[in-house]
Amino acid sequence: MFNFTPLLGAQSTSPASQSLLEFEGGVKVLIDLGWDTTFDIAQLESLEKHVPTLSVILLTHATSAHIAAFAHCCKHIPLFTQIPIYATTPVISLGRTLLQDIYSSTPLASSIIPAASLSEASYSYSTLTSHTSLNILLQPPTSEEISQYFALINPLKYSQPHQPLPSPFSPPLNGLTVTAYNAGHTLGGTIWHIQHGMESVVYAVDWNQVRENVLTGAAWLGASSTGGAEVIEQLRKPTALICSTKGVEHTASAGGRAKRDELLLDMIRTTITRGGTVLIPTDSSARVLELAYVLDHAWQREASSSVQSVLNTARLYLASTNAGATMRYASSMIEWMDENVVREFEAEAAKSGNNNKQHRRTDSKQIRRDQDNSRPTGRDSTPGDMFEFRYMKLLERKSQVEKILSRKAPKVILASDTSLTWGFSRDALQRLAADPANLVILTERSGFTDNSIPEDEQEVGRILWKWYAERKDGVAIETSSGGQTIEQAYTDSRLLRFADPYRQLLEGKELVMYQQYLATKRQLQTTLQTGGDAMLESAADAIDDTSSTSSSSSEESDPEHQGKALNMSAALAQARNKLSGNKEVTGVNVLLRQPGVYDYDVRGKKGRDAMFPYVTKRRRLDDFGELIRPEDYLRAEERDDVDGQDMRDTDGKQPGLGQKRKWEDPSLQNTNGRRQSIDSKKRRKAAEPDQRLLNGTREQNGVDNLESESSDGSDSEVEESSIGPAKIIYKDSSIQANLRIAYVDFAGLHDQRSLSMLIPLIQPRKLVLIGGSKSETSWLAEECRQKLRARPVLSDEGITNDIFTPINNETVSASMDTNAWTVKLSDALVRRLHWQNVKGLGVVTLMGRLGVSRPLEQLEADTLRRKRQRIVKDEEDASKLEDLQATTKPVPELPPILDVIPASMQAATRSVAQPLHVGDLRLADLRRILQSSGHSAEFRGEGTLLIDDLIAVRKSTTGHIEVESGGSRIPDLMTRDKEESFQAVRRRIYEGLAIIVGG
Repeated sequence: MFNFTPLLGAQSTSPASQSLLEFEGGVKVLIDLGWDTTFDIAQLESLEKHVPTLSVILLTHATSAHIAAFAHCCKHIPLFTQIPIYATTPVISLGRTLLQDIYSSTPLASSIIPAASLSEASYSYSTLTSHTSLNILLQPPTSEEISQYFALINPLKYSQPHQPLPSPFSPPLNGLTVTAYNAGHTLGGTIWHIQHGMESVVYAVDWNQVRENVLTGAAWLGASSTGGAEVIEQLRKPTALICSTKGVEHTASAGGRAKRDELLLDMIRTTITRGGTVLIPTDSSARVLELAYVLDHAWQREASSSVQSVLNTARLYLASTNAGATMRYASSMIEWMDENVVREFEAEAAKSGNNNKQHRRTDSKQIRRDQDNSRPTGRDSTPGDMFEFRYMKLLERKSQVEKILSRKAPKVILASDTSLTWGFSRDALQRLAADPANLVILTERSGFTDNSIPEDEQEVGRILWKWYAERKDGVAIETSSGGQTIEQAYTDSRLLRFADPYRQLLEGKELVMYQQYLATKRQLQTTLQTGGDAMLESAADAIDDTSSTSSSSSEESDPEHQGKALNMSAALAQARNKLSGNKEVTGVNVLLRQPGVYDYDVRGKKGRDAMFPYVTKRRRLDDFGELIRPEDYLRAEERDDVDGQDMRDTDGKQPGLGQKRKWEDPSLQNTNGRRQSIDSKKRRKAAEPDQRLLNGTREQNGVDNLESESSDGSDSEVEESSIGPAKIIYKDSSIQANLRIAYVDFAGLHDQRSLSMLIPLIQPRKLVLIGGSKSETSWLAEECRQKLRARPVLSDEGITNDIFTPINNETVSASMDTNAWTVKLSDALVRRLHWQNVKGLGVVTLMGRLGVSRPLEQLEADTLRRKRQRIVKDEEDASKLEDLQATTKPVPELPPILDVIPASMQAATRSVAQPLHVGDLRLADLRRILQSSGHSAEFRGEGTLLIDDLIAVRKSTTGHIEVESGGSRIPDLMTRDKEESFQAVRRRIYEGLAIIVGG
């Protein structure tokens, strides 16, 4: 059984992606935690309902569309941090810097508390919101908290199957296996292969088959150096393929990567010639690596050329609050990049004499240029790290960006974010929009234009893309040096409106309302973590007992698992009613949860309300025995610093959320009994050098004397303004836009050709299309129906071509089309079964004769029937027959029985039974076995194992094993040695497989 439910991103204008996969036994896997630039909590309501029943969480890309809601869920959703999370190492590192950049750049990321939650928690909400709406914010996670959340993620490597651990409130996973494959698009981007029983699911959202400068292509056809014309065996013919539809209405530009890079540089050259500034909005962690690599290497080539270039007259900048940390992480993950980048790194390391130097983490200090010839001075021109750029300077403070923008010299600025709704790209656009000599280059199609939303309320990035697509004000057409046509759209003084959000601290009744909301939320969380724990443990133990004693079907287990979600919802409702002390609503549990209550009227009650409540706490067990809590085995020095707090000499309880702390609280006093000031804590944090690398904090760049400009004051103001309860206020402004708009495709996503070519090669039994607009999804669904129907081999193998196009929160069943029958095995047949072990699974084949079961009840019915025939002798006794029929019980339907084939039929069936080989033999294991047996075995070429210089064993992409015996030059060795080696290899191959013979 396999059900798929898209929570976000299906036939929607939002780029956010969240998907829920449900397998047999109630196993639920959540893939991605995307969020769009509105940061609306309403988009996470469906996710929050499924959190108490989730088993595993997987992450695919380090982009806001796939990971932006991660920190919010960890901080504000109970039980979320107890769910195991898996991702690749680059996704963990770059995702950390991305979320730190988001929360430090825009207050909207803190999320506005819904009006329904405020009105439920506070009675004064209606009086305060009679005319205006309160945009009260939740408390955002700090940089330290974000680092702690990402430390919970378990890192994985490509092509290594892994069996994850379930969450504490999840049923057993029953051999669930996840494998990560390269998806391209971003560093560490993942195509997930999930195996559960007979279900094989491939989740491929936002992938790129084309190789780029930094990133390799997706792993559909194998590694970049050994890619063939067939999809690799692990990703071929899955039960269900879940694929995104973005970009299917567009084809890739002619010329590939080289033409794309040259088109970008030609646009920059023409703008610099006019004396203008080029703004390139990009993300802060993923696609920025490709753009930064292309531009910095272009500046290097122009600087080393003897011909004076236009690029040498302009400066190159990268503006992002965590740019230094992002580049440091990228420098330490060269092995995840394209092999050309690895060779370039090794060549430059050898050239600079650093052959023994590993991928070190360095400061983000850049080189100063000489004022006369714009060449790097003061150090060797060869960098120690691949992403320690020579000509691109990092800007991590708003004051630095404003100082750069105030200069009139030509420049190129890479700034986050692509949507232009937050980050330095928004600030730069406001300063550059009025000058017609400037140019903004869009590198991605910023979402899909929603005509139902007024243009003033849409994202700035979508508005610019709409203007570029419409081109109402004319187009400037120029010819590049390579003969390409450069198109730049005019804006012609169009009005561009901005609504900039700012934080404002709460005061008066608003602050009281916020405190009431926190108290209510704290009460709900306490109910889930204390009183709800017993319910969760008993429910989980019941599921464990059921799974261990009997193998129930999916129809039986699903209601049980869904009932656990209903119990969690009931616990929330009871917690709300608990505040008012209503005995009738809380039920018999009032005897346990409300102090001072000892009597409860059970007259007329049914079910659990009719008996005294008693919860038996049972020990949780896993596959290795009793479940162990690591925090119970901390050392003394580790126990002192739990969650950053000193736990020594604190016998009392820690204050809860929204509660005041006493003046005598040891956590607020030092050894002299004096209260520690906030400034001393800030100085202590600044004195910790190791925390800077963990949290990806900002560093000085040392460029153009920008570090001499004191920005400590502005940073401290930001820190102080972000402390304490606050709300959002908007400052409206408008600008007459006169700059030009251009587009170069640097999104790194699949296009129409890639999807049309690869989906028929993958040959999925079921196809689920998500992650695109309604028109894109419909177009690709119709295209796939024609492509898959045109392949007769699919119908010959019995593969169906079911294509699903669900919308958000719509569940589709994409399980295997199998026919199952229930039969009963006779005792004689069971004694003859010969089980074989294949990868931990018992495999057996059997052949028998199917017959009708004759239980005891049926034998009794036959006895009654014979008795009835003796009694009825003539028509006069018909009345006796009717009375006897009324007393006869109906015989229940029983499954047929499979018994041993009689000896007379065994000769006829022996010729029909054919041997069957089950299993997957790895050549590396065969090589090790043969070497331990005294044979010489070594690899020759790709997928070929040469044994004793006589036998060649090959494994094709389809999994077939071919054994070939070659001739020998010496005639004496043509007989015995060759035959013995061949038989030994053949025997070892058969030992690695399960040979099942019927009969």
